[in-house]
Amino acid sequence: MNFLEIFKSVILGIVEGITEWLPISSTGHMILVNELINNTGFTASDLYLYVIQLGAILAVVTLYFRKLNPFAPSKTKQEKADTWQMWLKVLIACLPAAVIGLLLDPIMERFENWEVVSATLIIYGIAFIILENHPKTPVVHDMKGMTCKTALLIGMFQVLSIIPGTSRSGSTILGAMLVGCSREIAAEFSFFLAIPVMFGVSLLKILKYGLVMSGGEAAVLLIGMAVAYIVSMLAIKFLVNFVKSHDFKAFGWYRIILGLVVIAYFLIF
Repeated sequence: MNFLEIFKSVILGIVEGITEWLPISSTGHMILVNELINNTGFTASDLYLYVIQLGAILAVVTLYFRKLNPFAPSKTKQEKADTWQMWLKVLIACLPAAVIGLLLDPIMERFENWEVVSATLIIYGIAFIILENHPKTPVVHDMKGMTCKTALLIGMFQVLSIIPGTSRSGSTILGAMLVGCSREIAAEFSFFLAIPVMFGVSLLKILKYGLVMSGGEAAVLLIGMAVAYIVSMLAIKFLVNFVKSHDFKAFGWYRIILGLVVIAYFLIF
């Protein structure tokens, strides 16, 4: 382990922490950043790129611990029951991705390239702008108001995120708004869905590649996870406050511009 490896791990941790929660595609950014640093002596492995997500997951658990914890002593009996209901909806929403994702995972890895990433960045950027230009009146303003059917529909949209560059948060937020959720609930439900989904993906990658690494490699990974955790805390708080008074057009335009920049970069260089 040297300074360069630590520096690159910090950079990837920052990218993961920001992009995992904003609807701009964490995997897409991680692939692109890893591509850019490919010739600098440190290339993050597939295992690294997925396991680093565990740091981001811990940020959600930390920020929403009481809301996620059905055993919290300070909760009333009804609040505990509501928490269990919320977890049921989260698990229902995870089913489509769990089934379809497992089937398609070996195939989708071949699409982790700049062509696919740039295309999906632009396509979903346009989708966000169109949706915000023709907003649907929300009917779901809290978790109690979300039905299991609505959760399942959001889960179907989450399946789209297996395509690199789509964005797990982007697809779930877009889907949640299309089925009648407010921006705030769409973002919050997306955070909660990340816990089982990202943990499951990281576990699959560990089982696939094994967790055999040197002490130096493990240290680099832990540094990246720690940075992702800290930055995720800030990114989640930012998005929660942002959606209270703004729409998602800015993210849509960002995706389009980034997609065009990616195309230009790889065509020129």
